[in-house]
Amino acid sequence: MKRVAVIGAGAAGCFCAAQLRRMAPELSVTLFEAGAKPLAKVAITGGGRCNLTNDFAGIRSLSEAYPRGERLMKRALKAFSQEDTIQWFTAAGVPCVLQQDHCYFPRSQDATDVVRCLERGIKGAELRLRTPVRRIERYPVEPGTTGASWPAETGHLLVDGEDFDFVVVTTGGAAKGLPFLEGLGLEMVPPVPSLFTFTVPSPGLRSLMGLVVDVVIGLQGTSFKAEGPLLITDWGLSGPATLKLSSYAARHLAEAGYKATLCVNWLAKTEIQVRKILQETAAESPQKQLSNTPVLQGRLWEYLLEKAGLRPDIRWAELGSKGLNRLTATLTADSYPLSGKSRFREEFVTAGGVALSNINLTTLECKSCPGLYFAGEVLDVDAITGGFNLQAAWSMGHVCAKSICNSL
Repeated sequence: MKRVAVIGAGAAGCFCAAQLRRMAPELSVTLFEAGAKPLAKVAITGGGRCNLTNDFAGIRSLSEAYPRGERLMKRALKAFSQEDTIQWFTAAGVPCVLQQDHCYFPRSQDATDVVRCLERGIKGAELRLRTPVRRIERYPVEPGTTGASWPAETGHLLVDGEDFDFVVVTTGGAAKGLPFLEGLGLEMVPPVPSLFTFTVPSPGLRSLMGLVVDVVIGLQGTSFKAEGPLLITDWGLSGPATLKLSSYAARHLAEAGYKATLCVNWLAKTEIQVRKILQETAAESPQKQLSNTPVLQGRLWEYLLEKAGLRPDIRWAELGSKGLNRLTATLTADSYPLSGKSRFREEFVTAGGVALSNINLTTLECKSCPGLYFAGEVLDVDAITGGFNLQAAWSMGHVCAKSICNSL
């Protein structure tokens, strides 16, 4: 009987094991999990509701959703798409609903249903909890050498000395490195955090905590930009726009020590469009005070007037060209220093890990070590928030299972 070891009982690992049980029930599948229970992260994702996937309707280029791993994900999604995900979970007893923000959730709005569904899917596989893997080796090993130098030819793999025909590594983010892979000579990409919020040392801005505004934000001096809702918090900035930008600029911000200048376009419009809005407002209400004709939410509008050096009680007719220029600049290119990052309470995503140069992008098999596969965040593949990271787990888990079955 052929034996498969799946290292990591998270989303990618459990989905891979479930697909192996469906496609090739004659296989012996063993899941190794360092934690006390499987799918712990799935149980809390999406605020405990589990954002299963996204309909991708708002995505113009796949790189918008996957800043790292776009080429791999193009192939993986062809093999197992977001539509396949919805069909799979619906058929397995977890009907899904689509929200206005393009995110799919279980109809029950309960991540526990997803966890139980996957637990049913891996029934028949051996689940070893509290069992961290310390070493994966090629077998047989050439005398006097490590497994990394052994020629790439068919052979078994050892997981802590135990013999397996196939090994699928799905251990998630490599924030602390992947020491159990060190003997295989793989190229690694240094891990850095992704999906985090920004600490902004601006008491005036933070006094507006609780406000949500649709904006475009970017990092000064770079091409990194993101759009969407921005949430002002008591520590700085959060919300989808912030999380997107942190994902796009994850490595840049890490190298900069999380010190940068953030630019905010509060109306998400061009300078020409904003100037026209202000001129039309002035023409329609020349005798009204600026504070009584807000272009944005009241508290934010008064704060930005003050930041532009304008008294809230002046009339639009008194604004003048200099005042118009200052207000336009503040609305379209407001800047704030970033003093650090703080992790988003629901996401634990790492950019980096096993370099994609090590693997066949179609099968996810290691080029130098036949029988060894990788899926999920352990690879240098990660996504913005909105169900894209879980979709990557489902797609890659499926690809590994299918590749193993094809090789039998």
